[in-house]
Amino acid sequence: MFAILSESLSTSCNMSERVRPNNALHGTGLAVRARPSLPLRSALASAGVRRRIQLIARAAFELRRGFQHVSMTRFSMSPKKETQKSAKSTTETNKKSKGFTEEERAAMKERAQELQAEARRGRRADEADGGNDVLAKIAEMPEPDRAMAKRLHAIIKASAPALLPKTWYGMPAYAKDGKVVCFFQSAQKFKSRYATFGFSDAANLDDGAMWPTSFALKELTLAEEARIVALVKKAVG
Repeated sequence: MFAILSESLSTSCNMSERVRPNNALHGTGLAVRARPSLPLRSALASAGVRRRIQLIARAAFELRRGFQHVSMTRFSMSPKKETQKSAKSTTETNKKSKGFTEEERAAMKERAQELQAEARRGRRADEADGGNDVLAKIAEMPEPDRAMAKRLHAIIKASAPALLPKTWYGMPAYAKDGKVVCFFQSAQKFKSRYATFGFSDAANLDDGAMWPTSFALKELTLAEEARIVALVKKAVG
């Protein structure tokens, strides 16, 4: 037993100063002297066996008391820093979870309202009211998109009577057998730099392994109108 205690004390006496870091999250540390005092070590060298055991016990007590003091010492961020960190974390989480833009959320809300209205009206009423809904949405658009949407509405009705007007995510759209075939998206809808005339996968525009389904539209001239008529006829063919 004496040999074990002596070896333990010898090891402790030869320990140099150590720095025991506190919680890594806080990034702080505390220097600790992990050895008995010099007078105690000097007394060990000249003491008898019984006295040495007593001195070893005393040394162990000193070491234990020192480490207890270290373990009771805690470092943490000030309440102000903790609040700042919490606020920053909440902001970052909100940014990540935000996901959709205000315009996208508004479009999804409009789509939910459209589905509810369709369920209330029934098929026949939907065919009759769809045109009025489209004209109302066109009237809300700023120029020049409003003028283009009105002209597109007339072109599509004349060139593809099988397509029925309806709103789709708040946009003027034209459907066949309940499926949207083409639609007009104003530049303001999603804050784009141009309006878009697009087709869904229900449109029969297949041309080889790759073909366009969406077209940027800044104005309607006779050339654009002729191309749109050809595309719409092909889409429903």
